[in-house]
Amino acid sequence: MTLPEWLKPAVLGFGLGAVTVMIVGFSWGGWVTGSKADKISSDRADVEVVKAFVPVCVARSISDPNAAKTLAELEKAQTYNRDDVIMDSGWATLPGANSPSRPLALACIEKIMEKT
Repeated sequence: MTLPEWLKPAVLGFGLGAVTVMIVGFSWGGWVTGSKADKISSDRADVEVVKAFVPVCVARSISDPNAAKTLAELEKAQTYNRDDVIMDSGWATLPGANSPSRPLALACIEKIMEKT
């Protein structure tokens, strides 16, 4: 069986066009793989959870009987150690979590320092 003469350039053009569309789509078109989309959505969800729980952290800082001591430690601490002070106080532990959240501690520090 002989193939028509126009078939080879058509198949080659289709293949090159498909590759070009994929390169343009993933480079400039905003296309992402499923795993990349999952990571992006997970990161965004983590940011929103932290935003939602900052008021809880601030409320814990207000109602804590040792708040004055912790705030004094926070004032004395170096900038890079302040999150450890908040985490050690327990203010940055999410409800139901066993360990404190560093992103929540960092966001909480900003709000607490605004108020002082």
